[in-house]
Amino acid sequence: MELVAGSYEQILFGFTVHPDPKASGDHEKWTSVADFTHHAHTASLSAVAVNSRFVVTGSKDETIHIYDMKKKIEHGALVHHNGTITCLKFYGNRHLVSGAEDGLICVWDAKKWECLKSMKAHKGRVTFLSIHPSGKLALSVGTDKTLRTWNLVEGRSAFIKNIKQNAHIVEWSPSGEKYVVVVLNKIDVYQLHTAAISGTITNEKRVSSVTFLSDSVLAVAGDEEVVRFFDCESLVCLCEFKAHENRVKDMFSFEIPEHHVLVTASSDGFIKMWKLKPEKSVPPSLLCGVNTKARLTCLGVWLDREADARESLRPTAEPSPVSKEERSRMSEKDPDVQEVAASLPRLQKCGLAGDSEKPARGSSLVSGKRKKVEMLEKRKRKKKKI
Repeated sequence: MELVAGSYEQILFGFTVHPDPKASGDHEKWTSVADFTHHAHTASLSAVAVNSRFVVTGSKDETIHIYDMKKKIEHGALVHHNGTITCLKFYGNRHLVSGAEDGLICVWDAKKWECLKSMKAHKGRVTFLSIHPSGKLALSVGTDKTLRTWNLVEGRSAFIKNIKQNAHIVEWSPSGEKYVVVVLNKIDVYQLHTAAISGTITNEKRVSSVTFLSDSVLAVAGDEEVVRFFDCESLVCLCEFKAHENRVKDMFSFEIPEHHVLVTASSDGFIKMWKLKPEKSVPPSLLCGVNTKARLTCLGVWLDREADARESLRPTAEPSPVSKEERSRMSEKDPDVQEVAASLPRLQKCGLAGDSEKPARGSSLVSGKRKKVEMLEKRKRKKKKI
């Protein structure tokens, strides 16, 4: 299992975690090992998504980078969007969906890394998107005060709902029978069969992240140190606990044998794993915490299902120092970040086998020098427009 987190300092961190055999029961603890750091983006990271093979990251530098977690190499970059990448979502191992400030939603083939469909989704920026568990529908919200439903089978808009304010989060429940739309500190709960609001949850401060723990329980984090669990039916707060020393930026929940886990990432630099109790009115217990000493922005968890099947985790890479060139690209104002990053090995770049071939129409997979050329051309086009 690998915890991956992006930061304002343009760095992607990776930490391998596994249970500590010496601790069990109520005193169960997990051990974290620094695995890698990667600094491919030229601006802060804004989104991360994970499937069984790849981790993809989006950034304010307008690119999406792809990392092969099995081989621990950089796989390439996608440069179709103009503007900050605001959201990334995998559906299974076959498709990736991206949204950006340019108002576009793009559907990618996650095998060939070709852009299958590019849809003008919102008049303003796309702020968030969520894919229905069936993979046939998606919801998106943007700065045009609309909630849009997308038919992913046909690649077209299915329904547009005007909302009073700009929403910044939308999320399906695990069953797909309900979804939530977040505006500032208000969370509207919608029922799929009626497309109407069944209730509204009010958080203390602006909501920064939500994740369903079950079809009826929603974890909510905001611009504060606290995480709260809400019942989506009664709309009451089941419990709350102090998770960090600063605001919680992102959360991720998953289930593995004998464990239901919530992972949180904060501006305080910590990534924390929490073991959820069967009764959600009881606060979770801390499994482990990792201090990246960076200002974290986004979070993902890569689960090595093959290793789980073998009942053994893949070996952790031995730490090796980064080069002087790599250190110079990091934030000089934050020596703590440099110390953490310098202690971790970096993901290696690989030459793409298809680089010499002519890409299919709509494909935007590049690596190395090709990526830099694309970026320069994009900047020239912007200057001409000005």
